[in-house]
Parts: sequence; structure tokens; C-alpha cells
Amino acid sequence: MPRERLARLQLERLQATVANAYDNVPLLRQRLDAAGMRPADVRSLDDLQRLPFTVKTDLRDQYPFGLFARGPGELTRLHASSGTTGKPTVVGYTQQDIVNWSDLMARSLYAAGARRGDIIHNSYGYGLFTGGLGAHYGAERLGAVVVPMSGGSTERQITLIMDFKARVLCATPSYALALAEVAEQQGVDLRQSSLEIGLFGAEPWSAAMRHEIEERIGLKAVDIYGLSEIMGPGVACECECQDGLHGWEDNFIFEVIDPETGKVLPEGQAGELVITTLTKQALPMLRYRTRDITRLTTAPCDCGRTHVRILRITGRNDDMLIIRGVNVYPSQIEAVLVGRPHIAPHYQLVVEREGILDNVRVEVEALPGTPADQFPAVARDVKHHIKSMVGITTEVKVQAPGTVPRSQGKAVRVRDLRPKEA
Repeated sequence: MPRERLARLQLERLQATVANAYDNVPLLRQRLDAAGMRPADVRSLDDLQRLPFTVKTDLRDQYPFGLFARGPGELTRLHASSGTTGKPTVVGYTQQDIVNWSDLMARSLYAAGARRGDIIHNSYGYGLFTGGLGAHYGAERLGAVVVPMSGGSTERQITLIMDFKARVLCATPSYALALAEVAEQQGVDLRQSSLEIGLFGAEPWSAAMRHEIEERIGLKAVDIYGLSEIMGPGVACECECQDGLHGWEDNFIFEVIDPETGKVLPEGQAGELVITTLTKQALPMLRYRTRDITRLTTAPCDCGRTHVRILRITGRNDDMLIIRGVNVYPSQIEAVLVGRPHIAPHYQLVVEREGILDNVRVEVEALPGTPADQFPAVARDVKHHIKSMVGITTEVKVQAPGTVPRSQGKAVRVRDLRPKEA
């Protein structure tokens, strides 16, 4: 679609989205009134900058359904993501929202090279996480054959990939590497499998990791982007050129802002990605601050698509860690540590890159009087409870009292020792 026509469509849909938010979401109506904006005041796409931002804490503050523009009688599905204090961020979908999501995921799969009749092995997690069902419905909408594996049972997944002759793999990049590692241990060469395309997302990954995955599995590794608050996977996806994620601008408006000032930055400058939904009925999002740092370009892609491209996400500007596809906040680990037997309330999370995978070491202090020969047992207990309650595997190092550095101001809870990427 020519960009001029795309802009006209965006304006029409933006006006409808602002009206939906104003009429049906009290918090957004209050904020629009405070900004002196009513739906009729949206006359051009430039007026987008006059709209207030939405942030992730808004969803938690309005838990569970305070930001919904539709009641339960008009909803089809709920998803939720983990929260910092136990409260998840809850997102809802009407039947039309599910149809649109399926269409966009099918479009993303097609852009990556998947086609009708392909067998798609889906290792994204099913359940409240949007990844599994998002990819599943999109693959069915494309006319492909879905193998709904979810995560885990890695040895069995390898067997089914080989036996069913899947052409497409959907997974987090770190789980793709785990599949490769276990296959190599089993003496299975995934490079000799039928896999040709991988759609990998749900966590930031580097060009080095892409190369590693392509070398070890023998497929084309394609980046896909999404977030539950906006829709789920399929908000943007690379094409076969692997030169930036095509953001589906008929359904979303993408901006990049200065994270400090909130001012919109010129095309090509790095800043925080902000997304406004254009077709969501149940959960319209106005200028949602993703906290993802990236750049945008409207330069034509060799594939011929005219939609904006989101260049590689280089990091986040908040305190959330993404460890092997799992979103982790320091406060979640703190909630596990506080009150555990023999553990003092002093800790640090040390994040390091081992090879191309990220690992977390939890350094904690033993309570005074705890015998040193009990430290290994205490570490095992902490490791078990972090895995059970947070969902990640960590190394736990129990140290003598007074070892963890103290701070006179804000406590330094995270030591991120990963190399900074350009």
C-alpha cells in the first residue's frame, strides 16, 4: 500500500480508536480531558503527539479489567503476563480482536517465508502467555499444519521435528539453541532435518545468536516482535530479507521518543518505542511506552513492503530482565528470598553472558550464626524456590554475613556484566 494511502487509513482508524477509548475507558477519558483532547480534536496524524502516554503500571493499577473498553459479555479471551508484585497485567480480546491477531500472525509467518501446507512446530509456551496461542492461530489462519508442542520435553520435540518433517520452528531464540544442544547430545543433526525457517522472539537476541542458531540448526532465523499489552506476537516481523521488522502500520502507529523528555525523535534516531493500537476493540492502547530501545526507518525494503521497519531492539530502559524468554523483575526474586530460612535480606543479581546465553547468579548472605557447612543446602533451597515461583533457573551463591555491598542510597540490586552491544 502506498504510504499516503496508509496514512489516510491510519488517521481514520486512530479517530475511531480515540473515540472508543474516550467513550468506554474512564481513565483514558480523564486523561484526554486533562490534555484538552476530545475525539473530534484528532484531525491529523500530527495530533497523535497531543495524546497522553500509557504505561505498564496503568494496567496493574487498573487490575484486572479497568482499562478494558468492553465488558465480559463481549470478550472472547483473556491473557496475562507476570507482574512485579504478584499482580499480572491482564489483556482482553473480542472475537474480532482474535481474528485480527490471527490475520497479523499469518501475515508475519508469510513474510518470514512460511506457506499454506507447511508443518509448523510451535515451541512457544501455551496458556496465559500470548506466544503459543498467537503463533498457533496465525499458523492455522495461514493454512499451515500446527504441532502445538509448547515448551519443555526437549528430547521428544527433537523426535517429532524429525518424524513430522516440520519446515518452520517457532520458539524463543534461547530455546532454539537448547534444542540444538540436546539434539547434538543425542547424535541428531538438525541441519539434516526439514527445518528451513525459524520465527524467534519474546526476548532480545543479537546478530551473533542469529548466526549461531542458523549454523547449528541449518535454517533462516527470522525475528518477530510483539507484546501482550498491544496484542501479542505479530505486531512486527522480519521478512526474508532479515533487514528490520516490518511494523504492521494498518493496525498500529509506531513512534520513537526520547525516554527522558517524551519528545518524538526524528526517523533514524534511537529512542524508546511507543505504539498506539488502531484496531483493538477490547483494550485500545494510546501511545503505549514499550520501554524497548530501537530506531525506525521508512526506507523501502527489497521485499517491496511499504510498512515502517523497526530495527533491532537493543535493550530496555527499565529494570526488567529478560532471561531466556522469561520476564524477570528483581522484586520477584526478592519476594522469594525474603523470609527464606537462614537468609539475610541482602542480595545482588549478577547477570552474565556465557557464550551467547544470559545467566543469573543470585548472591545472598547467610544469617549470622548459620554454619558454613549449611550454605550448600541453603543455596539449593533458594534455587528451588526461585525456579518454582519465578520460572527461571539460577545459580545461587550463599556468602558470609557482611559480604554483599551496602549502599548509602538506592540499593544496587542488579550487576549487569553482559557486554554492551553497539
